[in-house]
Amino acid sequence: MLGRIRTAVLWSLALLFIFITFNSNEPYLVRLRGTGHAALLIVGLAAPLLLLLSGRWRHGLSGRLLVLVWCIPLLALTSTQFTFAWRKYETFDTAPEVARLLGRHFMVGYTSTADAAALARQGLIAGIYVTHHNIRGRTAAQLRAEIARLQAERVSAGLPPLLVSADQEGGSVAHLSPAVPNMPALATLADLPEARRMQRAFEMGQSQGRSLADAGITLNLAPVVDLRPSWTHNRFDFHTLISRRAISNDPAVVGDIALGYVRGLEASGVRAAVKHFPGLGRVAADTHHFSADLETPAEVLEQADWRPFRQVLDNSDAAMMVGHVVVDAIDRERPASHSKAVLDGLIRGRWNYQGVIVTDDLVMGAIYGRDLCKAVVEALSGGADLLLVAYDGTQFYRVLACAKTALAEGRIDLAALRRSDERLRRWMSREEGPLAANASTGDMAAPTRHRSLADEDTGPTNGASSARTVAGPVAP
Repeated sequence: MLGRIRTAVLWSLALLFIFITFNSNEPYLVRLRGTGHAALLIVGLAAPLLLLLSGRWRHGLSGRLLVLVWCIPLLALTSTQFTFAWRKYETFDTAPEVARLLGRHFMVGYTSTADAAALARQGLIAGIYVTHHNIRGRTAAQLRAEIARLQAERVSAGLPPLLVSADQEGGSVAHLSPAVPNMPALATLADLPEARRMQRAFEMGQSQGRSLADAGITLNLAPVVDLRPSWTHNRFDFHTLISRRAISNDPAVVGDIALGYVRGLEASGVRAAVKHFPGLGRVAADTHHFSADLETPAEVLEQADWRPFRQVLDNSDAAMMVGHVVVDAIDRERPASHSKAVLDGLIRGRWNYQGVIVTDDLVMGAIYGRDLCKAVVEALSGGADLLLVAYDGTQFYRVLACAKTALAEGRIDLAALRRSDERLRRWMSREEGPLAANASTGDMAAPTRHRSLADEDTGPTNGASSARTVAGPVAP
C-alpha cells in the first residue's frame, strides 16, 4: 500500500511540474522567475537521475514510464526558455524603421534596467511603467537617478523623452510608497462642500505631483473615476477592488474631485490618465482574471458613469485609460480596449475626444487569456495610442512580435497609426506654462482640451462651470 501511495505521489508531482515548466514564462508564474527557474532546472535534472538510481527503471513498464515522464519538465523548461530567448532576440533585432513605426505606441514595465535601456535606446518603446519592485529597498532619489540614465539613452539616440508612468492613486493603491509619500484616498474629499472639494483635490494633486516629479514620474495612471458600486464585497473580485478605490457613487462629486486632482498634477508637470473606461462600477467580474461585460444601456451610462470621464477630459490635458470590459450596447464581440466601435466610433467620433487613449494592462486575464495578438492589432488600428504591458513587462517581446507580424502582413491600419502619432505629438508638446500659473494663483480655470484641431482655438472655458453641462454626447 505504501508503495502505491509513493507511486501516486510521484506521478502527481510529475504532472504538476510538467504544467509549471510548460507555463514557466506565463504572467501567473512571474514570481517563479530567476531563482524559481533555477530550482525547476535542478528538479528537472535531479528527479530522473534519482528515479534511475532508486531502480525505478527496473519496475516494469510503469516504472519506465514514470522515469520518462519525469524527463518532460526539463525538456519543457528548455523549450520555454528557448522560445523566450528567441522572442527577445527578435525584439532587439527589429529594423529601425519598424521600431520607429511601432515602438512609440508601447509603455512597458521592467525588472532589468539593462533591457529597459536597450528598448529605450532603440526606440522600441514610448515609455516605462514603474511599480513596487522598481523601488523596493530604494529611495525616490535612487529611482530618479535610474530614470535619468534611461532618459539619457533616449537623448543619445536622438529620441523623445520616455513617458514614465506609475499607479499612485492614493489610499490603498500607492505602488511607489513609502519612498514616494502617499496621500489619503480622494474619496475622503467626497463629503466636502461643493465649493471646497475641487480646490482641495487640486491641492492634493499638486502636492502628489511634486512628489512624483521628484522621483522622475511624468504620468500618473490616476485618478479612478469609476462610480462606486452598490456592493462593498465581491468574492470574485481579487484585485480590482473598485469599491475601495472609487471616489463616490455621485457623478458630479467624482467629476469635481477628479478634475481638481488632475489639474493639480498638471500644475506640477505630471500628466494624468483617468480610468477605467467604460467604468467598473457596474461590473462584477475582475478583469485581472476574467472576461467581463457591461450590460447597461448606453443612454444610462452617458448620464451617469461616463459623466466624470467627459468632465475631466473636456477640461484638462488628461489621457484616458480604457479597460478590458465588453460594452454590450456598442460592441458585444470584443473588450473596449481594442474595440474600434468604442475607441473610434464612440470616443473619437461621438465624443470628439482627440486626446491620448491608453489601454489597461494587456497582461490581464481578460485580454491575455483570449487572443492577445488580435487585441494588439485591433487596439493599434482602432484608435488606442499607448498599449500598456505592465505587470509582466517581458510579455512585451510577445506583444511586439504580434505587431510586427501584423505589420508585415498588412493587417495594421497605417492611417490610424499616423493619426495616433499626431495625437501623441500634440499631447507631449503641450506647454505647461498656463498650468504652472494656475498653481501659483490657485486658479481652477483651465482651457477646454482634447477637441479636434479645428476646435482647439475656441478659447478658454471655465472648467467648474462647463463641467455641469457635460451630460450628452459632444457634437462632432
